Amino acid sequence: MFSKLFQVLAAIVMLFGIPMTAHSADYPPIVFVHGDSDTAGIWMVQMWRFESNGYPRDRLFPVDISHPSARGDDAQPEVNRSSTEDAARAVSAKVDEALSKTKAAKVVLIANSRGCQTSRNYVKNFGGKDKVSAMILSGCVHNGVFVAPDFALGSEYNGAGHFLKALNEAPVIPDGIPVTIIRSDKFDLYSQPDGKFIGNPGKPTGASFESPELEGADNRVLAGADHRETGYSPEAFAIMFKAITGAEPKTATVTPEEAPILSGKISGFDNNAPTNMPLTGAKLTIYATDKATGSETGEPVHDVTVGEDGRWGPFNAKPDQTYEFVIRAPGLPVHRIYRSAFPRSSDIVNIRLYPAEGGEGPGIGVMRPRGYFGPDDIATANGAAFAEIDRNEPVPHVWKARVSGGPGESVIARFNDETLAGRIPAQGEIAWIELTY
Repeated sequence: MFSKLFQVLAAIVMLFGIPMTAHSADYPPIVFVHGDSDTAGIWMVQMWRFESNGYPRDRLFPVDISHPSARGDDAQPEVNRSSTEDAARAVSAKVDEALSKTKAAKVVLIANSRGCQTSRNYVKNFGGKDKVSAMILSGCVHNGVFVAPDFALGSEYNGAGHFLKALNEAPVIPDGIPVTIIRSDKFDLYSQPDGKFIGNPGKPTGASFESPELEGADNRVLAGADHRETGYSPEAFAIMFKAITGAEPKTATVTPEEAPILSGKISGFDNNAPTNMPLTGAKLTIYATDKATGSETGEPVHDVTVGEDGRWGPFNAKPDQTYEFVIRAPGLPVHRIYRSAFPRSSDIVNIRLYPAEGGEGPGIGVMRPRGYFGPDDIATANGAAFAEIDRNEPVPHVWKARVSGGPGESVIARFNDETLAGRIPAQGEIAWIELTY
């Protein structure tokens, strides 16, 4: 009897790739570090993929840097901009939270873009060396978006600037902390030899396709990946999972839950930059929508005014239902944000409001926060390709498009395998179709 039971358990292990002796303590806590202008919510899908492979949700800790945009000059304070120290201390606080909650000895850091140098700065200069067991860094700018020894030396993106020069002093790879680098072959718009994506077309940046690499790291190349796909794609997840567990993931798709519970934070803009500070007093109303048209299908399914923490949940969602998030906040236009069905629970469904845009008629935006639209993608609105995509530019660099039309008109956006409908709002309101993948 017991041998048969063991065989059944062994079969389950083979199917799901979870050791029979595994429990939460067998999984190192992971701290996820977002990039410039992003929120913790950018990691939602990768966290779902970890969970879908048996990784406990209570071992996953995404950082939300209060002021996510870097300063123009790291030494000069700016409203709603963070210094390299500010960002590193935000990581430090989240690491300490993770260690306290899990009672683990060390964490793994997973980062994208600005999060790469932030993670390295934390490990090197802010006490992280003894609290981090490994780093997995994607879409990095370790050697600079540009290299300019004669100007902008205060920029943390200048490979010849004060910050990166100091960060890249030996040891570049800390002893005892294995580092995995995930980079694109040649489609990361911030690792380009030509300056066209940073406002200097035809001028050399001093950077190269290989700039994200670090000597001594396990440098991995994802062919065809854009800047964000190096961190948020299924292929990137597979590298991350194996680097941590030593095993290939059983799936890179997201396994649905029966009753997802959602929550998140509402934030906005300040001093022409996104902020992750809570937008106290914002009112959120959620409607279920018709998948084919984006139209509201009935009465609100959730209605809340957020408090000082800016949080709007919990909300019991249906895993196959699309939703419209309608947000009203003092001094900002009404926002209507259309979202695909949420297959799993998340407490980082963060919502960001944008200032009013002048001079444009009614329309709706289509955004892809976890990647860019490129010429090789199926990226359409009502069957027509997004006008913003330059078919002669191979490097994906468009993360949002705009579709004009009359108020109430349905717009069906498609990006490869994801299709989502929204409706053009009334004049003066802002609407987004926000894609998940």
